[in-house]
Amino acid sequence: MGNGTSIGRVRGLGSAKSGAHHWIVQRFTAVGNLLLVLWLIFSILQMPGLDYESVVGWLSQPLVAVPMALMLVSIFWHLKLGLQVLIEDYVHDDGLKFVAIMALNFYAIGGAALGIFAIAKIAFTGGAAA
Repeated sequence: MGNGTSIGRVRGLGSAKSGAHHWIVQRFTAVGNLLLVLWLIFSILQMPGLDYESVVGWLSQPLVAVPMALMLVSIFWHLKLGLQVLIEDYVHDDGLKFVAIMALNFYAIGGAALGIFAIAKIAFTGGAAA
C-alpha cells in the first residue's frame, strides 16, 4: 500500500511535550540575567572605589549578597539549559550524551554552589580568613 500520506509518516514523531517548558525557562533566565547583570554594572559604577576593602564591604551587605547569589543561580541555570540543548542536538551517541549531560549538571551545580559559598563567606565574615 505504499508509505501512506505525509501526516501518516510523521504521526507519533511530534513534540515530547517538554520542549516548550524548557524554552520558556530559558527565556525567563535570560531576562533575569539581563536585569541582574544591569544591576551589577550600575552598582559597581556607583561604588566610590574598587579596592579590596570597598568591594568586600559592599558585598557584605544583604541587599547586595542576595542579588549576587540569585544572579549566580540564574546564570548557571541558563548555561545549563543552553548547553543541554546543544548536547541533545549534536551528540548522537546515547552513552556519550548521558555522560555529557551528567558532567554539565555537575559543572552547573558545582559552579553555582562554589560561587554562593564565596558570597556567603564574604557576607557573613566580611572576607576575613578562617
